[in-house]
Amino acid sequence: MGRNHLRALADSATVRVTAITEPMEPARASLPRMDAAVYANLDSMLAAGGLDAVLVCVPSDFHLETIKRLVSAGMPILCEKPVGVTAVEAREAADLTTRAGLPFQIGFWRRFVPSLKRLRDRITTGELGEIYLVACYQWDEKPPTAYFRTHSGGIFVDMGVHEFDQTRWLTGQEFGKISSLFCGVAAEPWPGDSESAQAIAELSGGTTALVSLGRRFPLGDVCKVEVFGTRDADESRFLWPPTQDESFFGALRLQAESFARHVGGAPREGAGGDDAAAALEAAERAAAAGRAQGAPTR
Repeated sequence: MGRNHLRALADSATVRVTAITEPMEPARASLPRMDAAVYANLDSMLAAGGLDAVLVCVPSDFHLETIKRLVSAGMPILCEKPVGVTAVEAREAADLTTRAGLPFQIGFWRRFVPSLKRLRDRITTGELGEIYLVACYQWDEKPPTAYFRTHSGGIFVDMGVHEFDQTRWLTGQEFGKISSLFCGVAAEPWPGDSESAQAIAELSGGTTALVSLGRRFPLGDVCKVEVFGTRDADESRFLWPPTQDESFFGALRLQAESFARHVGGAPREGAGGDDAAAALEAAERAAAAGRAQGAPTR
């Protein structure tokens, strides 16, 4: 994700990357050429100064540790989702930044996709009527690396937090009872981390939510949302060939630019620490519900 953000911000007229921390030498050597200082550790980068804010793109289970160091340095933080791998970690990060009075925003970039913002407006204004169902799909082209899966927290935490946050943001409702299933079909079985999982939930306003996740899809990385209401229905294939790169990198850029305005004193437009905790809490409950169903079989 760090490289994705670098690519997205290369086109920004308002946000400039001035420094990068990368502890692994091979990764440092392969970074794209750009006008930014590169450091082997976070302390060295912070000691050099000259930063207005920091974008955290470390592995998920290092999020909280990194946030603690940045809070002690008084740095505004834009942190990649999910903000740790548990809701407890996300709440601690939110509490730390709140007590320090620091801007803190979470990388739920879907909130900056124009088609999703229009869909949210249609729901909010009642154009679709009362909402029966919100169905969110995220399917990746192929599973991530073994290292990533070891540190990600599993498919509901790694992938599903986007869908859980997206559902809350679109509907303004909170998650109630959640049921889920892990799929037993896998080209490359991975202990404790299914290649596909589905969750269905009750929302606080009576709407039903569906979350469908998969790590292997022949078209590539895709995401879509379907909404069914009493007056109308809508679908947004906001990450879908052939325009997926434009949508993804455009939203990352808009997210960072929005955060920069927030650091400058404007209200936060993106997700906050409480949103991260709510999404992770739903992800944890979905994962627990799936485990309670027992191991999937083929």
